Amino acid sequence: MIRATLLAVTTLTLSAQTPPKPPAPTEEATIQRFRTHAKVRKVAPAAPLSAEERNTIRRFKEAKASVVFVSAVAPLRDLRTMDETKVPTARGTGFVWDEWGHVVTNHHIITVEEGGKRLGEVEEAEVTLSDGKTYKGRVIGSSFAYDISVLQVFAPLEAMPPIPLGRSKTLQVGQTVIAIGNPFGLDHSLSRGVISAKDREIDTGYNTRILNAIQTDAAVNPGNSGGPLLDSGGRLVGMNTAIMATKGEGSVGVGFAIPVDTLNQIVPQLIARGRLEPPRMGFEVLAASVAQQKFGLKQGLLVITVAPDSPAGRAGLRPLELDETGKVKQLGDVLLGYQGRAIENEGQFMAMLELEPPADEVVFDVQRGDQDIKVTLNLKNKTGSPAKEKVSKPVLPAL
Repeated sequence: MIRATLLAVTTLTLSAQTPPKPPAPTEEATIQRFRTHAKVRKVAPAAPLSAEERNTIRRFKEAKASVVFVSAVAPLRDLRTMDETKVPTARGTGFVWDEWGHVVTNHHIITVEEGGKRLGEVEEAEVTLSDGKTYKGRVIGSSFAYDISVLQVFAPLEAMPPIPLGRSKTLQVGQTVIAIGNPFGLDHSLSRGVISAKDREIDTGYNTRILNAIQTDAAVNPGNSGGPLLDSGGRLVGMNTAIMATKGEGSVGVGFAIPVDTLNQIVPQLIARGRLEPPRMGFEVLAASVAQQKFGLKQGLLVITVAPDSPAGRAGLRPLELDETGKVKQLGDVLLGYQGRAIENEGQFMAMLELEPPADEVVFDVQRGDQDIKVTLNLKNKTGSPAKEKVSKPVLPAL
């Protein structure tokens, strides 16, 4: 429901001694005489729709069934009763990628944040199709660096037609584009504009930048994230992901989309493997927010496990050690930097690994006790070839 507030300015002159002056008889007579002419007005004939309008209407109808409403949900446990309920954490848009029920959206939609700090990712989402029916979705793949996530939606496949794919490399400035999404929760809203620029760089929130982003003046607002940007032929050319906003204001008519050529490169890998595959390093870290809360760490990532026969194990990286009572015996190494760049949180670190495949050797800046040292990891396995296993996923707090 859209709530609107009607504002009117009314001036009243009140007097305790002088009663209000009655309306002039001629005014009252005019009002009563014209009341007799009240009737339903005749509708004027409609002008034919332009070719451009007909095309926009057609493309919206064709794409509508492929655009979904995504509501990320996280488990919340009542500490008194220990009952668990699921609460929405973020809402946005997504679109059907293929004929197997995969939906693509932005990674930041399934990210839980509080006070500007990243707490973790949700594993489930509620996905509402164009027919209004809602189904469960599972997050099966994510990329921090590219702000892309893939959901497996458990809905009838015939109700989820994939959206046609186009090319972003051949787009031209001035070309018409159509954005479809759920701004402010208003489902399946359409806006139209043009490509304002190409090859922009935009921040992802993990201190990485998406290259070759598309800039458009098609109106996009909070809730449009993860929605499709279509060309005039109804083909996907980008995923709406960010807006330029001034402090205290919303959209100012400058939106950005991840190009479809990037999506077509990254999404199949996320479907197949869950994450992009940096080399195996053999350690796990504690989420930065948890390490700060539990151990007072103001920066870096706390190493909590190290696989013995791994690059981290062979390099002597030290994990957190606890005694039988759960007290800390050894805090473990804190990763402060990677290849000369500061590490701020686990998302930013994983994004760096996704964007910049490491060489045979990588160097970490490490805080070990009261010393700052450098630890070099040899990423080749014993046969001399690079290890191809996935890097361990950071441990995140229970939501």
